[in-house]
Amino acid sequence: MTWLHRPSRRSLRTRLVLATIILTAAVSIVIGLVSVTALRLFLEQRLDDQLTSAVHRSRNAFDRLDPSSSVPPLLAANRSRVPPAGPGGLGFLSAPGQGQGTLGAWFAADGSFRGGVLDKDGQPAVLSAAQRNRLTRIPVDAHPHTVDLGADLGSYRLLAQHTQQSDTIITGLPLSGVTSAVYQLAAVVAAVSIAGLLAVAIVGRVIVRRTLRPLNRVAATATQVSELPLARGEVALAVRVPDRDTDPRTEVGQVGAALNRMLGHVAGALQARQVSEARVRRFVADASHELRTPLASIRGYAELTRRSRSQVPPDVAHALSRVESEAIRMTGLVEELLLLARLDDGRPTKREPVDLSRLLVDTISDAHAAGPGHRWHLDLPDAPVFVSGDQAQLHQIVANLLANARVHTPVGSAVTVRLQLSDPTGQNPPGPHRPGRDVGRGRPGEVVLQVIDNGPGISAELLPEVFERFARGDGSRSRGTGSTGLGLSIVAAVVGAHSGRVDVTSEPGRTQFAVYLPSLPTPADSPTDETVSDLTPVHP
Repeated sequence: MTWLHRPSRRSLRTRLVLATIILTAAVSIVIGLVSVTALRLFLEQRLDDQLTSAVHRSRNAFDRLDPSSSVPPLLAANRSRVPPAGPGGLGFLSAPGQGQGTLGAWFAADGSFRGGVLDKDGQPAVLSAAQRNRLTRIPVDAHPHTVDLGADLGSYRLLAQHTQQSDTIITGLPLSGVTSAVYQLAAVVAAVSIAGLLAVAIVGRVIVRRTLRPLNRVAATATQVSELPLARGEVALAVRVPDRDTDPRTEVGQVGAALNRMLGHVAGALQARQVSEARVRRFVADASHELRTPLASIRGYAELTRRSRSQVPPDVAHALSRVESEAIRMTGLVEELLLLARLDDGRPTKREPVDLSRLLVDTISDAHAAGPGHRWHLDLPDAPVFVSGDQAQLHQIVANLLANARVHTPVGSAVTVRLQLSDPTGQNPPGPHRPGRDVGRGRPGEVVLQVIDNGPGISAELLPEVFERFARGDGSRSRGTGSTGLGLSIVAAVVGAHSGRVDVTSEPGRTQFAVYLPSLPTPADSPTDETVSDLTPVHP
């Protein structure tokens, strides 16, 4: 039964039913073998007792015969079937009480032989030469022996004895009755065992299924918990195993109780994490909000001093310009932190139709102005593409992706922005979306925005966490002015707030970001006479 402990693809219910059937079959086989063997031994012992009685009757009849009589009275009418009797003849075979199938044989001291078997009429039938030869091999030890006398007679229990004249008399009874009874019992045992196995299979399956219902309920509870969005700040973990399945006196109850305790610990940990994250978000939002005013004041005073007509020393002017520059950079960081805090709070996003085609034209124009050393390419569909969302936040998605491509690729790199609408029939692309593998292949009814550059690529260590906050690239994708590490995290947060998703793939010479947003039908009042050539900017 070691197979029960091996890993198996069969369910526990199937394995228990199979184990029950195997055990029942083994018990049935043992009981059948013991019963058949005991019956055979009992019948053989009874046959040996009957053989002993038959030997006594034959010996008494043989001793009462007149040795000078040539033919016993019984054989007088059967001279055609039995040879002349000789001394003693076969008269001992006709003794009263001998039944059908009784065998009698006489081996005289002078080598003569007489033998026969009583038929259903009580008349002796002559033995063949082959049967005689088999009888000669029986030990004369007054003990029964089993001998096969051929297809005509079958197996016999035979007993050989010496007479006072040194002759040998053999008496035997057939084993056919014993064999027939044993075969009948074996057939009955086999039939009952098969019926019992079928009953065990049916009833056992029902019993095991009913017995494992509590375990199924525990598994259903665990499955329900595993489907909860616990990674998204969800702390409402009210799912528990029912009280009827938490009885510590049963194995399933122990599992259910342990699962409830574990869920309680997980709920407590999630609640503590939620409180901590809420406290951090509140602190970031409050700190960002409070820093906006002093940063604006610093920028204002620095700009006012720089524009003042009073002459200031060059080093002071340089210091003021650096103060203003860093204040601007810090203001941008504060605004990004404040935006992330608002998105984390789950504040609803403004929804209105946004023309992505025109938005991309504007953002790529800004990117060309910020990075004239790069080669910018725009690939738009023939008709305008609309989505529902906040235009300012959608603009920030594209601006952050273009800024990321600009600052992390060397001068002269090519950056391509491509916008396309997935096939609503679902034929292009086929199959489900696989993050990180099917980048650029949208689902039916999605808008796919791709930003592709031919820069050095993102390191494999950074790629899985590129959308995490404060994630910075290594030297191959670093910039001399430094990075806050919030640009791509803002992209992921804003896209998620718009019910979309974002993916990235990268290798040396090709980095591709793909943003997927739900598409929106073209509004009826939108201009339809604009073409891609009308929207695409022309740069020197």
